[in-house]
Amino acid sequence: MIRSVHRRLATGTAIGIAGLLAAAVPTAAATAGTTNGAGSTASVAAVAAPPDISVTNVKAHLTDLQSIATANGGNRAHGRSGYKASIDFVKAKLDAAGFTTTLQQFTYFGSTGYNLIADWPGGDSNQVLMAGSHLDSVSSGPGMNDNGSGSAAILETALAVSRAQFTPEKHLRFAWWGAEELGLVGSKYYVNSLSSTDRSKVKGYLNFDMIGSPNPGYFVYDDDPTIEQTFKTYFAGIGVPTEIETEGDGRSDHASFKNVGIPVGGLFTGASNTKSSAQATKWGGTAGQAFDRCYHSSCDTTSNISDTALDRNSDAIAYAIWNLSAGTTVPPGGDVYENTTDVTIPDYGSAVTSSVAVSGRTGNAPSTLQVGVNIKHTWRGDLVIDLVAPDGSTYRLKNSSGSDSADDVVATYTVNASSEAANGTWQLKVQDVARYDTGYIDSWKLTF
Repeated sequence: MIRSVHRRLATGTAIGIAGLLAAAVPTAAATAGTTNGAGSTASVAAVAAPPDISVTNVKAHLTDLQSIATANGGNRAHGRSGYKASIDFVKAKLDAAGFTTTLQQFTYFGSTGYNLIADWPGGDSNQVLMAGSHLDSVSSGPGMNDNGSGSAAILETALAVSRAQFTPEKHLRFAWWGAEELGLVGSKYYVNSLSSTDRSKVKGYLNFDMIGSPNPGYFVYDDDPTIEQTFKTYFAGIGVPTEIETEGDGRSDHASFKNVGIPVGGLFTGASNTKSSAQATKWGGTAGQAFDRCYHSSCDTTSNISDTALDRNSDAIAYAIWNLSAGTTVPPGGDVYENTTDVTIPDYGSAVTSSVAVSGRTGNAPSTLQVGVNIKHTWRGDLVIDLVAPDGSTYRLKNSSGSDSADDVVATYTVNASSEAANGTWQLKVQDVARYDTGYIDSWKLTF
């Protein structure tokens, strides 16, 4: 994962991947109280059960990458012998498994870099689902979590595709990127090399960068609602809560795809940010310590991996690929209605609201209505947050807490709204009840 941080570009609507799923539930987005699109029904077809990805096999790939780094000056960085040896290692595995591989060469800072593209034969070539990870490390270490973890996990998932002789309706493509640590160079090169026609065929890109952090969190990208919900559904099924990924937003290879309008999603277990007490209660691990204390350091070795996080995320990758590549599968989770218009929250002032209009539904809202909240604020303990139903009923999502001095509220709340009519204008109401700190509603969404 590269060092620079960029704020997420705000968009007026959520980007759906209905094109990826032949009968997908469409996204409904709303800004300033209006919606673009409405929910619809679609039949659900059976999908082959995703495999249980062997964490032992994933770790074996990591051991091989560690050996490559050790034999090549301790790293696998762009332009170094360790990177080329890493690419050759992955390519040999995929060639033997029946993939069609392409080695894409580029030059950066006077050194030759490589992307490896692996296509699984079959599927609709006009409907491509991609999964990718950067394979390079920084020059200061072997990069086993960053990003041997993602690279090894998608390698084993690709090999599982081969072992199962999986025949999805969509065309599957896996990728290992070079020079990510220098500014997403390899993935940008790949995207820029595609014609407009070929870009339009890529209906979804899944990114996996740092998925085995030793003090892990479980973070899901919130860029595309359908991809996001697919990952959330997997983790809910194993009883692991998730949060929206913010630390690495725009800093990994998904940004190269997102910037040209391709729907993206992915998983992350945290880098140099510190795990909060609430997160330690939720996920275990050590509060007050970085998710990965060896981020971009020489100690990012095979000892710097959480087997549990690596196992869970590897299985989540397979779950997403098996489900999102099926032709008539509706990913669980329902329709998403979102408002991404910023609303300023006055310091120690009156409550403000942001509206989402829901229409075209029948009956009442679900008993497990998901309310996703993304609020930027310099002292989140000042905030009281409510969901207001169309009839004016109020559901408290968060109380104020003077001792909670952390920044931002990025969370998903579950509300029993089964007594409320689904259709109508729903509101997120936020009030700052203490002085000195400021912020704004960045976005929020309802998932039915």
